[in-house]
Amino acid sequence: MSDATPLRAGTVCVADLARSREAYEDTIAYRTVETGTVSGSLAESWHAPEAVGAAYALLQPSSGAETWLRLVETSPVEGFEPVVSHGWTALEFCVWDVAAVAARLADSPFEIVGPPRRLDGMDALCAMQARGADGEILYFTQIDDDPPGFSLPRARCFVDRLFMHVLGASDLAATQRWIVRHLGCAVGVERMEIVYTLLARAFGVPLHTRFTISTVTLGSEVFLQVDQMPPGARRRPARPGMLPPGIAMTTLSVPDLDAAAHGRVKSPTFHDGAVYAGRRSVTLSGPDGTLFELVEEA
Repeated sequence: MSDATPLRAGTVCVADLARSREAYEDTIAYRTVETGTVSGSLAESWHAPEAVGAAYALLQPSSGAETWLRLVETSPVEGFEPVVSHGWTALEFCVWDVAAVAARLADSPFEIVGPPRRLDGMDALCAMQARGADGEILYFTQIDDDPPGFSLPRARCFVDRLFMHVLGASDLAATQRWIVRHLGCAVGVERMEIVYTLLARAFGVPLHTRFTISTVTLGSEVFLQVDQMPPGARRRPARPGMLPPGIAMTTLSVPDLDAAAHGRVKSPTFHDGAVYAGRRSVTLSGPDGTLFELVEEA
């Protein structure tokens, strides 16, 4: 079991910030700990200069775990569909009781797209999937024990911290290499074939179809899942100068920003607020244009 994680935040673009805040607060008991507007320097660091002035809210689980859900108010993007495009596919939360979460979501702004079930090949995990109002996909996972080769956290509240982010890649091996090179981490499970009903439904194939996934670890902590997307997946549409729609970005801590960015930090940017705490950060565009925001550890 592990509580350490390099994950700091998952950023979701939403059309109506007040509506989305209320949905997360009322349904999964997250609390808003920070609000504001995106500064010019932060927007530039995201390679999204048109995001200047966008309203945002930072939400945190009641456990006080220092991983955040960041909601940024942006206009919807025509043609965006969740799951079927490359990039950040899902945010995964650890929970006390996944059946109780399903009951809460049944009468909420969230749509259940995958009811609770034990995971294929990992009976210690019981997970469900839901979709938010802006197409963001959320996994809620009850962790009864550490599966072989994994170290996973245990929830300390109804819906606790983000413990894994899921990325859909056009080229699994190339994406693994990029992540290992920049994040100083390791591939946990290199390739694993599983029944993946969320992807099967999205791509209109039989529900028993098996998909290839992999995991990324830092020490004993599993924090990223990388999925090989099928040939029908496409590049995510986005407005020029704006964050991608849906789950836009993952923010991670790294011990040495210059080493992680391989010399691409021309002039460090410093930002206030809970996610940054005055530390240097940079955003890298990875394979398929996937955004990784890196924050240097204290």
